[in-house]
Amino acid sequence: MAAKKEGVTYEEIVRAVRAGNFAPVYYLMGEESYYIDKVSEFIVDSALKEEERDFNLTVCYGADVTADEVVNAAKRFPMMAQRQVVWVREAQNLQGKERLSFYLEHPQPTTVLILCHKHGVLDRRKKLASDIQKAGVLFESKKLYESQLPGFVSAYLRRKGVAMEQNAVMMVCESVGSDLSRLSGELDKLVLALPEGETRIGASFVERHVGISKEFNNFELVSALVVKDVLKVNRIVKYFNDNPKNFSLQLTLSVMFGFFSNLMLAYYAPKRTEEGIAEWTEQPRWQVGRNILPAMRNYTGVKVMQIIGKLRETDAKSKGVGNTMATPGDLLKELAYFILH
Repeated sequence: MAAKKEGVTYEEIVRAVRAGNFAPVYYLMGEESYYIDKVSEFIVDSALKEEERDFNLTVCYGADVTADEVVNAAKRFPMMAQRQVVWVREAQNLQGKERLSFYLEHPQPTTVLILCHKHGVLDRRKKLASDIQKAGVLFESKKLYESQLPGFVSAYLRRKGVAMEQNAVMMVCESVGSDLSRLSGELDKLVLALPEGETRIGASFVERHVGISKEFNNFELVSALVVKDVLKVNRIVKYFNDNPKNFSLQLTLSVMFGFFSNLMLAYYAPKRTEEGIAEWTEQPRWQVGRNILPAMRNYTGVKVMQIIGKLRETDAKSKGVGNTMATPGDLLKELAYFILH
């Protein structure tokens, strides 16, 4: 398989490898290490049988080898196997990687060369990036936006034959965050904890096994602020204040800032329909219907701008700027009052 375009996806690589179409080289790079690990492990597992690995799998680290040593390893022939794999981890530390271009002019057809470059990318304007694309696969693993996390969770569980209620999805995403390795680990724990025969995960199940309250969480706080449910907002704020171990002001501010920023963006949507706003803000339609449209009826654009300013001020105070006495709970209480009035 040769990738002749930018933007080759994880699914495209997996599909080709599963069909037995291996590229001579895979350069896996980007800020999100999860897909780099998954792709490289899948290629190794698919390219070599367990009994072939002793003589045909070479694993090295970029800081410990030179580009010439990698090329020499790649030029070897497999032993009693159809192919060999040379797997370079932490390729961001590989010195002189430009020399790989000479190898890529005539790559060894029985070698699968995998280079894993984490926390950064190759300069696509350089010759090496172009040579990799001509000879094989240049894959960039990008960090997911918060709005993409629910889709990741649903798709991940779907592959395991499990469904998750929408509220439960948001609870997990909010609690764990955008670290996909950690997020997938938590999802695996939930799947393992399911009783035999159960294929659906609800909010109560997540509450029991992940330690998140289905009633008192940032997702419910935003929903209460949307409809200006003063009683519910105050109950959640009090719960956070009384349970500091279950409360991170920085996480709460991040969730609220994300919501109100999207709400501000929604006012500029060319079409004020659920579909139009979803496309404009790049948010799921259910999120627009459930929270953004109702919030647009309860908050003016000017008020939202003021709220965003207050969120920034609260964030600064939480880090000690102009604040010597207020606790995180006090700051959240002050912020909630400002938003509601």
